[in-house]
Amino acid sequence: MSSTEQPGVRSTPEAAQTVPPAGDPTAHDGETVRSVSLSGLTLNVRSRPPLRAGLPPAVYVHGLGGSSLNWSALMLELAGDLDSEALDLPGFGLSPPPDDGNYSVSGHTRAVIRYLDSCGRAPVHLFGNSLGGAVATRAAALRPDLVRTLTLVSPALPELPPQRTALPTALLAVPGIAGLFGRLTKDWTAERRTREVLALCYGDPGRVSPGGFAAAVTELERRLRLPYFWDSLARSARGLVDAYTLGGQHSLWRQAERVLAPALLVYGGRDQLVGFRMARRAGAAFRDSRMLALPEAGHVAMMEYPEIVACAFRELLVDTARLTAHAELGNASSPRPVPPEGE
Repeated sequence: MSSTEQPGVRSTPEAAQTVPPAGDPTAHDGETVRSVSLSGLTLNVRSRPPLRAGLPPAVYVHGLGGSSLNWSALMLELAGDLDSEALDLPGFGLSPPPDDGNYSVSGHTRAVIRYLDSCGRAPVHLFGNSLGGAVATRAAALRPDLVRTLTLVSPALPELPPQRTALPTALLAVPGIAGLFGRLTKDWTAERRTREVLALCYGDPGRVSPGGFAAAVTELERRLRLPYFWDSLARSARGLVDAYTLGGQHSLWRQAERVLAPALLVYGGRDQLVGFRMARRAGAAFRDSRMLALPEAGHVAMMEYPEIVACAFRELLVDTARLTAHAELGNASSPRPVPPEGE
């Protein structure tokens, strides 16, 4: 499937085989990880057990170069509100590359939809960051039956021209650049690479604790040993750039307008990858949206300010429940038509 093709509006439900993941995954206290095998696809799923039974399900989708670990802090904050699962997209985290080699936004979207179809938990509260925000937007537009609410943190929706600080990341999409960068930086330590990533993604890298930094270094060292690390990164970047160029019904902005689910949009004032100016356009595109602007946050507000993002999501839950209750009350109080005499 090319990057211009769309995943099917409905996919055939398929049985998911759940097995322990390969390797030695990093798991925060209280989390569990497992691998879910679908036809031609294996996804690592990180779970945070809810504090009580019966809480609504949620699924989280990370950004370019990230993993399910990016959501651990927010999942912990929302453990009393949601039954949370975070996915590693194909080729990232602990998920191996897809059998078809498709790293387009549509390919990643298809992987998320297939998981939601197979897991038996949908509709879910769907979260997405950066690339994951674009994937979540497309999934919500194509399959509204799978999504209760949509929470997007710095979603990678087309920004033309992109802000200058995002251009080096966009260059990863150019064939050969990722490999060249890997060769030019082969002497960089994992510590240096981690500092560079934090400086790019965080509004204030100083918010990362020493333990959090050490864990990030360990995870990066593991991923750098994977033979497909640079390939999955470069091809996913290329898929995102391709998605930016699509027009008509395939445009991500057009699909944002088709989203029916209530949406929470989170933007950081110090984001170097998605311009803060895009918040206004996103607010106009999503028909039922509310905004959380964090002036000091960077590209990963759910990692920098998980308490604030969690609070905003709880407000979304309350608003959504209130509107649903009003609609049901209105339907119940509507007068029923009186049948003609004799019927």
